[in-house]
Amino acid sequence: MDFNQQVIEEFRANAGRVGGPFEGGRLILLTTTGARTGVRHTNPLGYLPDGDRILVIGSAGGAHRHPDWFHNLVANPVVQVEDGVFTYDAKATVLDGSERDEMWARAVESDPGWAEYQAKTTRQIPVVALAQIAGGPPNASSVGAALKLVHDAFRREFATIRREVASSKPVLGAQLKANCLTACHGLKFHHTAEDSGMFPVLRDRYPELAPTLDRIGVEHERIADLMTRLRQTLDRNDATTLRADVDRLIGELEAHLTYEEEHLIPFLDQPAVTT
Repeated sequence: MDFNQQVIEEFRANAGRVGGPFEGGRLILLTTTGARTGVRHTNPLGYLPDGDRILVIGSAGGAHRHPDWFHNLVANPVVQVEDGVFTYDAKATVLDGSERDEMWARAVESDPGWAEYQAKTTRQIPVVALAQIAGGPPNASSVGAALKLVHDAFRREFATIRREVASSKPVLGAQLKANCLTACHGLKFHHTAEDSGMFPVLRDRYPELAPTLDRIGVEHERIADLMTRLRQTLDRNDATTLRADVDRLIGELEAHLTYEEEHLIPFLDQPAVTT
């Protein structure tokens, strides 16, 4: 419990970044409601991307009973998820049948440690899908800070994908594909929201930003093309070009995020003019 609390405090203090055994991995804080007590409990958990939802696994290190958080979400399936950027409510669904088997196989393929945990116990280790049902803005003190927070989350995720690609086998794993596609989907959603929401407001409020916004728009299109190329590589199961495609996308993205922060955050964080 003391270890968990240290991880929780570090996670919240550093926008989802932690050291120790979780360093460089995908981590959330999952808050469930006690099945018997009604008391809320928070646990740090690793997760797997899966499109519009994430997957968590009730391994309990291979113990012979399910973890307490699993019993809690079975009794009360509405949970809270913190990912370092957003805090949101989610609906927990315990997977079963062929869907559970498919997700479990993906997990084991990406990390054989899951199979080692299963070998320690006779219980079937559960796989749980968490789908967002309600949420709010980023956990940030200003619009500029929120933009930086979201950007840093993309930086961490694509850095993780780059490591996974570098260590991947000649045949692309299903979970690696899911990780790439989920990250690309999230980035596309972010850029679409900027293009249709934030940028028109900035363009109207600060005419001097027009050249900057024009450049960013061109960069969005170039990044979209690189993501399309990456998806085509994944569709072909082409491990020989995947690393180059990922490196090319990340190089373009890193330069883009830095430029956007340098040129937009000073305007985003200007105090509102009141009359």
